[in-house]
Amino acid sequence: METAKAVGNNIKTARKSKGLTQSEVAKLMLMTQQQYSRFENGVYELNYGQILKLCEIFEVTPNYLFGFED
Repeated sequence: METAKAVGNNIKTARKSKGLTQSEVAKLMLMTQQQYSRFENGVYELNYGQILKLCEIFEVTPNYLFGFED
């Protein structure tokens, strides 16, 4: 669960740096804002496809999302 919260914080930071709302990202991810919010809050864990899609949207690497790079 710790990892999910850390990844969620990194996702939130990446989203805000792109100037996107949760609703905008959720639409790109084909889910509701509430579902997407659960990823940012570390309630749900992402699958591989979701990780890659977020990396594409935010223009970051998986290493960034998992906290292995700045």
